[in-house]
Amino acid sequence: MRSGEGRIELAAYRLCASVAGVKKIVFSEVGGPEVLRLVEAETPEPGPGEVRVRHQAIGVNFIDIYHRTGLYPVPLPAGLGLEAAGEIDAVGEGVSGFALGDRVAYAGGPLGAYAEARVIDPKHLVRLPAGIASSIAAATLLKSMTAEYLIRRTVRVERGDWVLFHAAAGGVGLLACEWLVKLGARVIATVSTEAKAEVVRSLGVEHVVLYSKEDFVARSREITDGKGVRVVYDSVGLDTFERSLDCLALRGTLVGFGNASGKPPMMDPMKLAKGSYFLTRATLFHYTATREELELSSGTFFQAVLDGLVNVRAPKELPLAQAAEAHRALAGRETIGSTILVP
Repeated sequence: MRSGEGRIELAAYRLCASVAGVKKIVFSEVGGPEVLRLVEAETPEPGPGEVRVRHQAIGVNFIDIYHRTGLYPVPLPAGLGLEAAGEIDAVGEGVSGFALGDRVAYAGGPLGAYAEARVIDPKHLVRLPAGIASSIAAATLLKSMTAEYLIRRTVRVERGDWVLFHAAAGGVGLLACEWLVKLGARVIATVSTEAKAEVVRSLGVEHVVLYSKEDFVARSREITDGKGVRVVYDSVGLDTFERSLDCLALRGTLVGFGNASGKPPMMDPMKLAKGSYFLTRATLFHYTATREELELSSGTFFQAVLDGLVNVRAPKELPLAQAAEAHRALAGRETIGSTILVP
């Protein structure tokens, strides 16, 4: 293509996309789902070093609830959301490595994914392989990279290791548990309902504990003949965190990576002395801090999907305008797997 034709094509993309404006979700105060508002704004134009992504699917994650409620404070007013997938439809000056029409996804960067389109620094983007749909990428990229760093880098789980995974029917839990089974780990999974238990069992998980009816500490000790597990992965927080220590084998590791039930209480470090335990509060963005780490984490998962090591469930879909309803369902633990918003 001659350079003149390229400029004409770029102008056409921008003119077409700028006609109607974009709808997006914003909030001006912290609180419940009712603080979320759908507004229409002028279509953003990328500046130097930026691209515009026209979203086809938007991921909904617990971190969005943390931002909305103020658990993770952000300057207000603000947009919301960290994860989406779509197509680049405008490119600013000086951008290299990405071009018009590229299929991309992201799971990080500034808030603002709950929108029909947005401008973003391409350092946050990854290309989507041909076999990965936008809906799957938006439903899983943040969760899959979380699963990847948890089980391959925070603690590298090996064949035969005992693992306890809380909230196993959630978006991260389903991905991680299936992956762990394929790695040959022995998985104990906790869930809240029998319906969720059936879904987790279908992944090949050996032991599923309904924490609403059973003591997960006693069951994990019973299942492991009193030895305990090598690692506990806990995104629940307040309701499970300290008791999870009692599930660990000697020199085991408790990995916290979320606070669905609230922040855990302050803990006396001497409690770790019961078994020379290790404790970490892991965060995805510390494991994707460089371009190399971002591409490693996303690429490892995409390849696992393409190779059939992980089968991604079709996400629940809601219109962008129903973001508040998506938050209510997620916070109420009514969901199985992932939820996406469709612009």
